[in-house]
Amino acid sequence: MKAQKENSYREFEQRTTDFAKRIIRLCKELPKDRINNRLVDQIIRSSGSVGANYRETNEALGKKDFSFRLRIARKESKETQHWLELIEEANPKMSARMRNLFQEIIEIRNILSAIIVKANNQKEV
Repeated sequence: MKAQKENSYREFEQRTTDFAKRIIRLCKELPKDRINNRLVDQIIRSSGSVGANYRETNEALGKKDFSFRLRIARKESKETQHWLELIEEANPKMSARMRNLFQEIIEIRNILSAIIVKANNQKEV
């Protein structure tokens, strides 16, 4: 059971890293202008922060710290979705290219929410 849990953790860790890499590739394709430059800076930070904060849960100092890191990762996923929406607005020709990124960040956020709920339920027991 412990090995399975560890494997799931590593898979999701890789998934968040892969997502951030996909965001980087998208950003490299965007035209360089004042608007995109600012949006790119923001989304690179937030998308990378999702995985970074999730990885930090492995080193959590306790249940409160664990939950705190998960909540920050979820917050960053919401912020990433926000920046994706603004990038899409500034670059409507990229909408089709971005559809899978929108789906992925929603799934990542939902997984983080489920982990948070499960962690909170374990506290109560």
